[in-house]
Amino acid sequence: MTKNILLVGGSHGIGFEIAKNLHEEFTVYVASRTNDELGNLDVNYISFDATTDTLDESELPDELHGFVYCPGSINLKPFKMLSLDTFKEDMELNFFSMVNVVKTIMPKMAEGSSMVFFSTVAVSTGMPFHTSVAAAKGAIEGFAKSLAAEYAPKVRVNTIAPSLVDTSLAKRLLNNNKKRELMDQRHPLKRVGEAKDIANLASFLLKEDSSWVTGQSIGIDGGISTLNVN
Repeated sequence: MTKNILLVGGSHGIGFEIAKNLHEEFTVYVASRTNDELGNLDVNYISFDATTDTLDESELPDELHGFVYCPGSINLKPFKMLSLDTFKEDMELNFFSMVNVVKTIMPKMAEGSSMVFFSTVAVSTGMPFHTSVAAAKGAIEGFAKSLAAEYAPKVRVNTIAPSLVDTSLAKRLLNNNKKRELMDQRHPLKRVGEAKDIANLASFLLKEDSSWVTGQSIGIDGGISTLNVN
């Protein structure tokens, strides 16, 4: 039996790389605002905006064996420059919209299925200018661990906590050679992440190879959260 994987926000960046990894082995459903980059991938596209829409269950299979929620934000500003509305918007996109999707699909999650969410290294390692995004992603980590406990052993739930990854979301931080070099040098492995670095871990967590992994927040961050080598 072919297993079904749902990616919310899987048309570009990390989500797109996950779709590339999985589409030949699984039946992949991509729910996102656009499908511009999906190209010739063998996936089922669902037009969906996580902040405004509710997933139409009729467009989904009866059973889901894997789920990844990819939408996120990076609002890096001093706390004094962040309005309360910014905190609310970050929480809405990163957390509440995710919870809304999980509410819809949880009855469809099959025995032994897997859910993967995204956090940030800034939750476990305090970093200046990350108060809003760290708050939203911290909510995801707490939610994921509680959900993993509540639905064990039927559904595994894990969180990936990356450092800076070279995607369109981070283009403002990597838009010239000087910025990129600075960001590369901050990491012990001397480079920022690539979408495929994160996608490879997400793909592992969706497969049977990770069947004894749940309730974890896994850092994939070039060593920045644990190594002091500068």
